[in-house]
Amino acid sequence: MSKILVIAEHLDGKLNSATARVVSAAAAVGGDAIDVLVLGDAPDAIAAEAAKIEGVSRVLTVTRAENAHMLAATAAPQIAKAAEGYSHVFGPSTTTGKDLMPRVAALLGVAQVSDVMTVESSHVFTRPIYAGNAIVTVEAPTDHTVVATIRSASWKAADNGDSAAPVEALTLDIELPAHTRFVELKQDKSDRPDLQSAPRVVSGGRGVGSKENFDIIYKLADKLNAAVGASRAAVDAGYVPNDMQVGQTGKIIAPELYMAFGISGAIQHLTGIKDAGTIVAINKDADAPIFEIADIGLVGDLFKIIPEIEAALG
Repeated sequence: MSKILVIAEHLDGKLNSATARVVSAAAAVGGDAIDVLVLGDAPDAIAAEAAKIEGVSRVLTVTRAENAHMLAATAAPQIAKAAEGYSHVFGPSTTTGKDLMPRVAALLGVAQVSDVMTVESSHVFTRPIYAGNAIVTVEAPTDHTVVATIRSASWKAADNGDSAAPVEALTLDIELPAHTRFVELKQDKSDRPDLQSAPRVVSGGRGVGSKENFDIIYKLADKLNAAVGASRAAVDAGYVPNDMQVGQTGKIIAPELYMAFGISGAIQHLTGIKDAGTIVAINKDADAPIFEIADIGLVGDLFKIIPEIEAALG
């Protein structure tokens, strides 16, 4: 039977919601146990959050000063050591996960399965290729540990259970490499919802026209209490910072509502939003590719339509 180790992702003492989505993928595999591993210098609060996720059997914590900041070079050896006896090791397909999990796979001497969308059986999975234009079925060897990243947008987050799983401290006798060290984290601060976890997202593209014009996107997003995203074209044009980019080379998201203004719909962008619940597209070009996947499409000038939407919202 399968015994699965889920790697918890966290920042500033809070558990990333992607972790609960990975637990959902682990539950689809089935098996004897789903354990969550939390690495940190003070992991208790994060472990308590993870323990509430439905389906989790145990939460294992590793407390070391080196874990104050998640560095793949120091985290991977600890995960590989903790993975002894597990049939599967899963992590989210986030920026951190994409850096960390390949190292874990290399240390365990196995090939990684990336961006798992569905679980067909304990060792058979599907994942997107060619910018999401095709879905391939991958079969992992049954005599090796399966190391995989989970495409968060394809999975619903596991609910919190009625009771908390037990939390156990784990001591790993392992010497960590010292060639990599944390220097500084620079990130934009915003009062708006997080782009990757927000239920509503309003995005702008090249059609917005300028950095100044992007204010109209921000104002509508504030009205809807939504996160703000952008196409690569808008980022490359300097309208918004690159951490707002949605798409294959940006952030893969699956909000309940996605509103795209002035975005034509390059395949790389569509890859990042195809799991959204409802896609609303507004563009002056009636032949824009985004209309092919939109649930609601409107041909028109975004600078006339957005004020009308705001007026309707009251």
